[in-house]
Amino acid sequence: MNVYDTLEERGFVDQMTHADEIKDKLNNDKVTFYIGYDPTADSLTIGGLVTIMAAVHLQRAGHRPIMLLGGGTGMIGDPTDKMEARKMMTPEQIAANLEGIREQLARFLDFSSEDKGLFVNNGDWLMGLGYVETLRNVCIHFSVNRMLTADAFKTRMERDAGLTLFELNYMVMQAYDFLHLNRQYGCTMQMGGRDQWSNIIAGADLVRRVDRKAAYGLTFPLLTRFDGEKMGKSLDGAIYLDANKTSPYEFFQYLRNTDDRDVVKFMKLFTFLQIDEIERMAEENINEAKKILAYDVTARVHGEQAAQDAMAAAAALFGGGGDTSAMPVTELNASDLADLTLTGLLVKTALAPSNSEARRLNTQGGVSLAGVKVEDPNRPITSADFADGELIVKKGKKVFHKAKLV
Repeated sequence: MNVYDTLEERGFVDQMTHADEIKDKLNNDKVTFYIGYDPTADSLTIGGLVTIMAAVHLQRAGHRPIMLLGGGTGMIGDPTDKMEARKMMTPEQIAANLEGIREQLARFLDFSSEDKGLFVNNGDWLMGLGYVETLRNVCIHFSVNRMLTADAFKTRMERDAGLTLFELNYMVMQAYDFLHLNRQYGCTMQMGGRDQWSNIIAGADLVRRVDRKAAYGLTFPLLTRFDGEKMGKSLDGAIYLDANKTSPYEFFQYLRNTDDRDVVKFMKLFTFLQIDEIERMAEENINEAKKILAYDVTARVHGEQAAQDAMAAAAALFGGGGDTSAMPVTELNASDLADLTLTGLLVKTALAPSNSEARRLNTQGGVSLAGVKVEDPNRPITSADFADGELIVKKGKKVFHKAKLV
């Protein structure tokens, strides 16, 4: 199957600038394309796997990915449709975040040679641009009226939240990235999430206007659940690819608990299993399909051993047998137990963000200790609660955490 057909069949294709030309080039030529990642955090979330897996499919088909790290654009930050502008980061924060993202991308793609794939940092060219020169040579090609039709800008203006000239320049900078990469590496296509559509169009249009060369754009759908809600959020926050932010066990369990109606969709996007095999598994045994989805993606993100440990921990809790070594752990010492209540334990283990939320969970019957439901938020926690120095705390039906005495 041609790679474009693969992407379309698996649900990666959302919008394109020149559909027929893009299909022809992806199926018959070697295309250099780029995807950009701004350093809003030191880790991507599970939603970032959509762009990564699309890039893997394309590289396997012989195309060359340029994974762009936004050391320059990150100095501004992509405007959003929220009421406030993004918080400005220091250069040191940006550098640290970029390194975390670089390490994650390197797990999935082959960067063994420049012909296979490239990492670039747009700070290398954006930070040295002259302001007046940029106004004359780049900004002259941008219509402010057209820019304000972009969804993020439009929403901010409609809410009377305002928009600074600082933020408005983000689109110009991203468009210039495409022009630079086209000149430097022969990059002819930008790809990204559908929220980047306006920026991608601006970049392709700039290349065509300034250098009169072919340039294309393609977006992927944002990762949503069956009910339209954005995937990648849990009761405890975002689901990250960094094991220090979201443990492999939590990552595994998040996917293991996928709604039945989303299993086929996520297996198509996140695994390399054949479509007919995915549909057969989902039809024959949806729970087994969820386990395969969780194991496959966890192994791809965190490695085979982490996936095996996470599956063993899940088996210990839900099926009997196995161990809990992969479960998230909070270490406590004797001084921590002084006057410690269940409310305090929930906060210490980050199972609740505040004392009030912890008490709410308790009174609603959403907390268990060692398999026994506890509704008293003031229940003392003592060393007697720990078996072999460990206490399993359960929140709701599916969130588990281990408190360990050290």
